[in-house]
Amino acid sequence: MSERVFLLPDLGEGLSEAEIVEWRVAVGDTVTVDQAVVEVETAKAVVDVPCPYAGRVVALHGTAGEVRPVGQPLITIASPEAGEAESVSGGPMVNREQERAGSGNVLIGYGTGHGGTARRRRPRVAPTKAASGGATWTEAASGGVARTEAASSSGLGPAGESVRVISPIVRRLARQRGVDLAALRGTGRGGVIRRADVEAATPAPVTVPAANAVPVDGDVIVPLTGIRKVIADKLSRSRQEIPEVTIWVDADATALLETRATINAANPAEPVSILALFARICLSGLRRYPQLNARVDSAAQRIIQSAGVHLGIAAQTDRGLVVPVLRDAQQLTTAGLAAALAETTAAARAGTLPPNRLTGGTFTLNNYGVFGVDGSTPIINHPEAALLGVGRIVDKPWVVDGQLAVRKVTQLSLTFDHRVCDGGVAGGFLRHVADCVERPAVLIANL
Repeated sequence: MSERVFLLPDLGEGLSEAEIVEWRVAVGDTVTVDQAVVEVETAKAVVDVPCPYAGRVVALHGTAGEVRPVGQPLITIASPEAGEAESVSGGPMVNREQERAGSGNVLIGYGTGHGGTARRRRPRVAPTKAASGGATWTEAASGGVARTEAASSSGLGPAGESVRVISPIVRRLARQRGVDLAALRGTGRGGVIRRADVEAATPAPVTVPAANAVPVDGDVIVPLTGIRKVIADKLSRSRQEIPEVTIWVDADATALLETRATINAANPAEPVSILALFARICLSGLRRYPQLNARVDSAAQRIIQSAGVHLGIAAQTDRGLVVPVLRDAQQLTTAGLAAALAETTAAARAGTLPPNRLTGGTFTLNNYGVFGVDGSTPIINHPEAALLGVGRIVDKPWVVDGQLAVRKVTQLSLTFDHRVCDGGVAGGFLRHVADCVERPAVLIANL
């Protein structure tokens, strides 16, 4: 037998390390090509890593909670000689033809392809019943088994069916909060258990300490790893490199809320969120002031104005602050923006967004009003040049046509890189945004 070592690949966007969350296999197990062998957490997402080799597991390099550098050994597989097939009792059969055909889940930094560019279609997976009465998953087509798991008592739902949990974030949250997934009925499509289902099942609000927190003499020491390290590095770099300025203005959002209500009454099947309207207003402002849809290339001493608006949306998740990106957002209708925002923010909070959806933004919209605050002076998402913040919308006294009235008022703030423009451009952009909020007809006139 020959042994092959699978090295931890670059899981996207030049990530340098990943933390092992949970091994899917143990020493002695038999795996097939593209079988998920380990769940890891990178600075951007929690992902299952497929192995490009088939054979018997000889060694697992690293334990749960350990951070492994990219390019270091992850798992060692002993493969049978040509023409042989190995299996473990009750386990999957190694398909040698499948391995020679190449991996269908090639990640950055590794792969088993042999010159072909066509991706192998994954066989359909169907549940069957194991002899012991537990559920097991096998591929419906010949050519090997992707994964076989005898379901434990905690892996079965109330009616004996397998628990439907897609997101590793949901599984981790359930473990932290002591929620039995088998007792839950998922409200997601097809009965999938969502984060909201776990939160609703939590008996009382729980403060969950960081997984890597260590008590020392009464203090709690939390190492800067994973997403917290990336956030710290990125924000520190932003503050070091970007001469940022923040300006703000209060705006009467009463008419904007009325406009939203009218839109949704006319088309209740595709409701438009207030965030989608602010995104539409940002796009209108960036079309008029493209200087803010830019980044500074310090090495080449130049400013690069982007052709498209790749709109970042700041989203708070259980793992920390992330900024998923809507690419070429200027091509979307307002209804399209609303749908894309709902899908993107939900996926971000569930931890299912791929790494490439979390990079490449050119302008960020931050709705910190959801936290019940009026304003902030946010740090620019490096290497972007500007960020629009929206505070909470609250009732305030406001002068309308010379008369005092109670109106829905919000504070808007713009933080911008003073290298890409001066106050005239930044002030013009923010004033345009405020005008669109107060008089949505201005927005329509500029579409």
